[in-house]
Amino acid sequence: MAADADIPFLALLVHRGHLPRERAEELLPELKRGKALDLLLVERLGWDREKVSRMRRTRAGEIPEIPGYEILGKLGTGGTADVFRARDRKTANVIALKVLKDECARKNATLAAFVGEARLLQKLEHPGLVKGLGVARYGEIYFSRLECIEGATLLEMLEAGQPFSEDAALRAVLAAAEVLAYLAQQNVIHRDVKPGNLMLTHEGSIKLIDLGFAARPDEAPSSEDTTVGTAAYLSPEQARGGAAADLRSDVYSLGVTLFHLVVGRLPFDSSSDADILRMQVMQSLSSPELKSRGLSPHLHYFVEKMMAKEADLRYQSWDELLADIRAQLEGREHLDFERGSEDETATARRPPRRRRRF
Repeated sequence: MAADADIPFLALLVHRGHLPRERAEELLPELKRGKALDLLLVERLGWDREKVSRMRRTRAGEIPEIPGYEILGKLGTGGTADVFRARDRKTANVIALKVLKDECARKNATLAAFVGEARLLQKLEHPGLVKGLGVARYGEIYFSRLECIEGATLLEMLEAGQPFSEDAALRAVLAAAEVLAYLAQQNVIHRDVKPGNLMLTHEGSIKLIDLGFAARPDEAPSSEDTTVGTAAYLSPEQARGGAAADLRSDVYSLGVTLFHLVVGRLPFDSSSDADILRMQVMQSLSSPELKSRGLSPHLHYFVEKMMAKEADLRYQSWDELLADIRAQLEGREHLDFERGSEDETATARRPPRRRRRF
């Protein structure tokens, strides 16, 4: 019975990097004979009882224990960090704790990027950007404190099969562009614009929630991150590697995001990141869906201009892009209003239907 309960926990210790697979395999025979895993960890591996108890309470570190905070649940997970809803015991405020994964904390470049993102978010202030509240360390745990946002990312909505109308997609992209324009004013390029980094809150607003790859416009990638960002959304110049990104790179990624929202698939997709990067550079955009789904020519134009292979053919400023999308949305609202007025007038003038007699 003990083995049935302890073997999965032993596997979890291995999975989370607390125990080498070889040492775990050494414990298996005694574990199957009924000896308690906790006792084996103390006697055979020299762990103290408090460490064993902590591993049990936190599911091998899966649930962080940080003094001053009550963990209320998990909000999400990414490649480098997990995000938890937490209550600050001192203020009773509910915030988000972004906790760097153990294996990532051991990589200097990843740790530096995590701390850099937290400090950058703390300096920035925009209603469409998640607010940073500081970064700290407890023991081997590195964590940042963030505004807690309730909602779903646009990627989660796409994966749940929730379609985006043209208007909804344009409004989301407009909101994202406003935040990216603010970042550009602060001399910051995002470098990882995608639906997974845009959240639709329960109040209906769009929030940009991740600045993990943000950098200055003149900052070329290091040898460790020559293709920073997510392959499917990278601009051709980023996909080639070695080039510094500028705001036009973010314009391209936002164009891929717009395409994804209205079409429901990525413009360039493959199981191989290398193939996707090649397609970003070499393959022309082709989407019969843009023409066959009743989408406006204006939207087709936005996607093609934002996703132009040559950076000089894209929007050259956020103001230019914002003006075009705002004009399109305002024009559609005016047209809908006129159509609505005509319908109401026609209804008012239409004579009442007479009951048919048989």
